[in-house]
Amino acid sequence: MSDDHLQVFSEETEDLLGLAEQALLSLDDLENEADTLDCVNDLFRTFHTIKGAAGLFGLDPIVDFTHIVESVLVKIREGEFGVDDDLVSLFLLSRDHLEKLVEHALNGEESLTTELEAKNLELVTKLSIYLGESSESIASQRAGIVTGELHLTEDDDTLGVLNENWHISLRFGPSVLKNGMDPISFITYLSKIGELQSVVLIDDALPSWDQLDPETCYLGFEIKLIATDADTSKETIEDVFEFVQDDCIINILPPHSHISDYIKMIDSLPEEDMRIGDILVACGALTSHEKENALNAQDKITDDVIAAGTAQKAPPLGKIAVEQQTVQQEVVDAALRKQSKLKQQKANSQQSIRVNALKLESLVNLVGELVIGSANSELNARRLGDANLNEAMENLLRLVEEVRDTALGLRMVQIGETFNRFKRVVREVSLDTGKDIDLQISGAETELDKTLIEKIGDPLMHLVRNAIDHGIESPIDREAAGKPLKGTVKLGAFHDSGSVVIQITDDGGGLSKEKILNKALEKGLIHENQILSDQEIYRLIFQAGFSTADTVSNISGRGVGMDVVRKNIEALRGHVELESEVGVGSTISIRLPLTLAIIDGFQVRVGDAHYIIPLEMVDECIELNDTLRGDDDKANYVNLRGEILPFMHLKDMFGDNSLSENTEQGDATEKYRDNIIVVRFAGKKAGFMVDELLGEHQTVIKPLGEVFQNLRGISGTTILGSGEVAMIIDIPEMVNRVVNSDKQNYVPSKSIH
Repeated sequence: MSDDHLQVFSEETEDLLGLAEQALLSLDDLENEADTLDCVNDLFRTFHTIKGAAGLFGLDPIVDFTHIVESVLVKIREGEFGVDDDLVSLFLLSRDHLEKLVEHALNGEESLTTELEAKNLELVTKLSIYLGESSESIASQRAGIVTGELHLTEDDDTLGVLNENWHISLRFGPSVLKNGMDPISFITYLSKIGELQSVVLIDDALPSWDQLDPETCYLGFEIKLIATDADTSKETIEDVFEFVQDDCIINILPPHSHISDYIKMIDSLPEEDMRIGDILVACGALTSHEKENALNAQDKITDDVIAAGTAQKAPPLGKIAVEQQTVQQEVVDAALRKQSKLKQQKANSQQSIRVNALKLESLVNLVGELVIGSANSELNARRLGDANLNEAMENLLRLVEEVRDTALGLRMVQIGETFNRFKRVVREVSLDTGKDIDLQISGAETELDKTLIEKIGDPLMHLVRNAIDHGIESPIDREAAGKPLKGTVKLGAFHDSGSVVIQITDDGGGLSKEKILNKALEKGLIHENQILSDQEIYRLIFQAGFSTADTVSNISGRGVGMDVVRKNIEALRGHVELESEVGVGSTISIRLPLTLAIIDGFQVRVGDAHYIIPLEMVDECIELNDTLRGDDDKANYVNLRGEILPFMHLKDMFGDNSLSENTEQGDATEKYRDNIIVVRFAGKKAGFMVDELLGEHQTVIKPLGEVFQNLRGISGTTILGSGEVAMIIDIPEMVNRVVNSDKQNYVPSKSIH
């Protein structure tokens, strides 16, 4: 098999293992027996699909291990024992082991490492306890299957009511051997699905010896199979031949006993507008591949009728499928009855394709360059003053903006998948700490840039673990405080002012400000009699080496992690805040930009320099006049409709005095410094005085170099249409600087009248 095929197998297995983990974690919350059984059935199908795909590639360790997991799931479905926490934990460990086995297979290593062998033996031994067998006996049973031995058993009591044949008519295409496929390996793998009752070789296509091409396949087979599992479907059998379907003719006819099951499934289908072929596929009587074959045959008949110039119509798809021996007439009749009852409405199906992340990144980068190029073209068009050219540029800019939004939208994914990963984290940490924790997720549909989601995972992991270990009290302490024994951790996300806010909330004991201050004094982070706001006190826990934990555990308490969390979030142009109340709980809010690539910005000029402010944070622009200034011309606040608005001069922040030092431009300075741009962040408002407001600007974010990584107040750069470099202002940092400066300088007696 080619590396490309193995990569496809890896990606599909990764998705399946993700589904398996979510299903296992949901078992803890299911109280209804029927829901639990449905979940177990989903798990069985997931592991069975992985086993089938691994079998095609000859990945025997994966096949063997998943078979044992399947066997335990069968016992659960048959009601021999129920699902408890220990069994869920064992299945989760098995899922992790399968992930490592797949990774090992992709590396091309034939034999398992000593570590994998030991883990394999440990898990097989634990699973064998539920099967009532020893791991050695299970291994010997699997050995016969792995070696490809075909046992044609006539009297097997274990088959019971399954003693009916699947009939598989198989004609391999002439290119199968040239494509590196071994026809016998596919037939051998069928023995892992059930018992091969008979295999009849069809060699009618063999030419004479002198015309025989050794690289061409001329073989066909008629196979009778008794499935070991009652839930075996046509798709399960068809999947065996997944990699040769396009070159082969495969017809699969199920046992007669399946007819009643298909009819029941057809009757239970939802009331939606569906074609006959779709109904037959939905109930499992027909596979998608078989439906396509029937449709192709129908199209060919239609073409022949048109060519003949007759008024005859092509037969319906159901009749063709019956003639091809892929479905029984009784099932087609049931589908026809169902179709006559369905409402006349169609449901749109959402389709998705896998796109290489590097290709998507390249597309966004190219769109960024397109934005810069179009800005340069617009600037030149304005200089020329041609009305037609300017109109054409306006249309071009509109299209570029749509292309930009579409390209960025491709990278937007829902954060729910990331949130769901923490269900397992909560479960495992709860078991380690002896606490009963309920994880509540909200805002899972909130979309965020894929790059941000990938990088925010580790900080969120640390915060969730810390909330459980350091925030939620022990059951004894919660009972003494009159709280429910089960603690609650909430993980939510929502959009706010053009940003995404992620919150981690716990109903634990909260943070003691006094304890934090004492610890900060001890470490020399603050000095005696220093007055700090609540936010400033809580932000102390994000200092390196800071911890208020009384004991050190393997989860938290060493003071390592919270400072890294803050740095990682700020590296994403994000901001973290903490609110807490003793005895009630704590909430950590992480505010992130929607994307790290291209944003809508607001361009301003200060002196000879240009700056960009993220447009979603711009509240309004005002002209500074005597009414706003009040009696004190030097005050760093204004009366904005009865609200005190602190502000600062950007030229003072960045030390840009180039324009004011030029006496020839003094009048221009006075004219332009009457503008204040009002920004809002996390409920705080602040103003920045600038020389000139230049309006909206599509901004392609360029990261700062390593030399400027610690530069405060600047979050990145961009290239203007003129080719000049403009700095992007870090609004969270600047707002906090303005607000804190206002607290230090503001005198109550100067309050606005």
